[in-house]
Amino acid sequence: MGVILLILLGLIVVLVLMFVGLYNKLVHLRAQVKNAWSQIDVQLKRRYDLIPNLVETAKGYIKHERETLEAVVKARQMAIDTKGGAAEQAKAENTLTQTLRSLFAVVENYPDLKANQNMLALQEELTSTENKISFARQFYNDSAMRLNIAVQSVPTNIVANMFNFKQEEFFEIEAPEERKAPKVQF
Repeated sequence: MGVILLILLGLIVVLVLMFVGLYNKLVHLRAQVKNAWSQIDVQLKRRYDLIPNLVETAKGYIKHERETLEAVVKARQMAIDTKGGAAEQAKAENTLTQTLRSLFAVVENYPDLKANQNMLALQEELTSTENKISFARQFYNDSAMRLNIAVQSVPTNIVANMFNFKQEEFFEIEAPEERKAPKVQF
């Protein structure tokens, strides 16, 4: 009887340790997803900070294109104000990207603006920021994927369901034309 009790006690200890390990894994993965999302936020803030300078530089040259400038400012504010998850933020960012593309297309028609040193510097900064945003999105999506796999996999899914761990949305591009590489030229 004593041996059976020790075996049962040993089995319970192993199960508790396994349970704690699975829970800690889920906590780690969730924290990694939150960190990845904050990295996207940092880069998006940098992008948002660049846009007013871009618009101000362009204003003096393209007086007849006011609606394009206003669309960029409005899309920027919409993206800043977005408080939803990855899908909501991705939609707002896609709109902002489209309006920036419109602005860059208009800039092509103004040779003096294309040659402006401030515009060239802003373009370089924006390109660098877009690359950083892309890497941050990739890191977020990788982190979300690892968490989602853990939430769906046995036996981790049992612990995930007990403690209400949820799958995370991916930061995805919606429009097919958005899947093409952006062409930014000055």
